[in-house]
Amino acid sequence: MATISFLSVTIWVAVLIGFLLDQIIGDPRNWPHPVVGIGKVIAFLEHHLNQGSPEARRRSGVLLTILVVGGSYLLTWAVVLGANALHPLVGMGISAYFIFTSLAGKSLLDAGQSVLDPLKHGDLSGARQRLSWLVSRDTGNLSEGEVVRGTVETLAENFVDGILSPLFYAALGGAPLAMAFKAVSTLDSMVGYRNEQFEEFGWFSARTDDWANYVPARLSIPILLLAGWLWRMPIRHAYRMWRRDASGHPSPNGGNPESVVAGLLGVRLGGINSYHGQPHHRAEMGEALHPVNASDIVHCRRLVQTATWLSILPVLMLAYVVW
Repeated sequence: MATISFLSVTIWVAVLIGFLLDQIIGDPRNWPHPVVGIGKVIAFLEHHLNQGSPEARRRSGVLLTILVVGGSYLLTWAVVLGANALHPLVGMGISAYFIFTSLAGKSLLDAGQSVLDPLKHGDLSGARQRLSWLVSRDTGNLSEGEVVRGTVETLAENFVDGILSPLFYAALGGAPLAMAFKAVSTLDSMVGYRNEQFEEFGWFSARTDDWANYVPARLSIPILLLAGWLWRMPIRHAYRMWRRDASGHPSPNGGNPESVVAGLLGVRLGGINSYHGQPHHRAEMGEALHPVNASDIVHCRRLVQTATWLSILPVLMLAYVVW
């Protein structure tokens, strides 16, 4: 009969505590947050490295990713190692805190609710403003259906990036790997843009984010389908939408959760988005079985919340296998 090592128990408990803290507390603004520090380091390095020829910028972008991701891993590892030297329970607590800060479960649901609240009161202008805090597209002239679509897309895609991926890497490599992933994600959100400033400099950060989310994005498919089954949503239809539409998404990963969520909700996501006044077509996901409306945010929040709790089981199984 296989025995469970102390290290396995430590990882399990740290992941569970971090997960529960995220679900209960969310993202307190006044608490020290490692990701804020990562963002400041990225901004500092970008200011000094993002210059020169396109080739030099590409090389500097690789260096940026190595420094930020490697530094985040090593610094977290050193802090946890020092805490463990004091006492294993101190190390476990520090690990749990790092894992907690890598997750965005409650804050993601709160973001969806922040758009839903003004919609409930007929305040379309307020809902547009709240959505603008979550997405990079222009929101000033969006209809109610487009505001809802943007919110659902954000909830679906960030289920992977903000919840499932950090849990996956926490189980795989403890707090250091969870923070390394968070560094990758933060890099992508700060420099992973296709514009004049970051096209060359941010390319490696963007590709690293794609690689890091590859497995969790595909793990999200059965988890979301199971969550949909529990809420008696049309899982066969959602599976067909995933098979048909996921590969059309501009991201190699984003199409997986978005197409499944679109199928479960019975809506069509994607279409025309405007960025800095320029329209861009994004591949459609799902079929419009009914017009998109505010209730879809309610259903999507419920779906993502259920999928978040379901994610704990495969994560702990992974930790058992690895540790």
